[in-house]
Amino acid sequence: MDSKTNKMIKVSVIDRKGEEHDLEAPTDMNMNLMELCKAYELPVKGTCGGMAMCASCHCYVESAHDLNEASEDEEDMLDQAFFVEDNSRLGCQIFLTDDLDGLKIRLAEESE
Repeated sequence: MDSKTNKMIKVSVIDRKGEEHDLEAPTDMNMNLMELCKAYELPVKGTCGGMAMCASCHCYVESAHDLNEASEDEEDMLDQAFFVEDNSRLGCQIFLTDDLDGLKIRLAEESE
C-alpha cells in the first residue's frame, strides 16, 4: 500500500468538561476540524456548515503547530465570538493535513 494512501493523524480535543479525546483523522478527505469533531460526536454544532459564518466551532489551539493564516471571514467571525483568546480559531477553517499530526485543541465555551 502506498504510504500516502489513507494517511491518518492524531488530534487531541479537550471538550468543555475538560476531558481529553484522542481522535484519529484522515488527511486524504479534505476534512476540517469541525467535521472531525462532529464525526466523533463531540459537542460542536457547526451551524453554518463550515462557511465561517458562525462561531459554533470556536476552539483554542493548544499546540505549537503552524496553521494556515485566518481568513478575513474567519477574523470577522472571531471578532463577534465570545471568549476569544490569542489562540482562537474556527474549527471549520482548520483543514486536516499531515503537518497537523499531534494537534491539540480545546473547545471554546458556548455563548449561550
